[in-house]
Amino acid sequence: MNGATDSTRAVRILLCDDHAVVRAGLLALLDSAPGIEVVREAGSGEEVLALSAKLGPDVVLMDLQLGGGIDGVETTRRLTAAPGRGAYLLVLTTYDTDADVTRAIGAGATGYLLRAERPEELFAAIHAAAQGRTTLSAPVAGRVLAGLRSPRPTLTDREGDIPAQLARGLGNREIARAPHISEATVKTHLGRIYGKLGVETRAGAVAVAKERRLLA
Repeated sequence: MNGATDSTRAVRILLCDDHAVVRAGLLALLDSAPGIEVVREAGSGEEVLALSAKLGPDVVLMDLQLGGGIDGVETTRRLTAAPGRGAYLLVLTTYDTDADVTRAIGAGATGYLLRAERPEELFAAIHAAAQGRTTLSAPVAGRVLAGLRSPRPTLTDREGDIPAQLARGLGNREIARAPHISEATVKTHLGRIYGKLGVETRAGAVAVAKERRLLA
């Protein structure tokens, strides 16, 4: 990882969002910011990995949901795990569930901002990320601190997908199709989920998952 950036030069940004209109708006906003230069735009995680290796930006500003291909969390995980990586990852998104925040930070994101932030706060977060300092939107920081004070059992990635499928009304056989696992394995996952969430029914699991903002 690179050390602190040279304060005399602009922070070089690689901007990633799968919506061209969103990218255009962010580009116009960032062009007005002092000390920030957008060196390239990307519409997918795959593009981010290729362009980051080629351009060596200081910060990758990235959404979590990127349509087809790998998502922002997996992109973050791969980029931060790459040898000799040179960019810090700053998430800028509308998604603020506990599951999204936990996965992104666990994957190596330096900061996590919501799009509702004021432009000045975004600019400050970019400069902080370029120095390797963490910035979290206030609602995100509040939930992270609450989780540290009162830690709850967490769901694995596989378990975390199941409450959302239950919320869509899928049965065990339908849930088993997507990851190509057996119905018996789904039942095992459900048993563990019920135990972690302190419930005994599918409806209870969905209700608690919604309450804890675990539905991605």
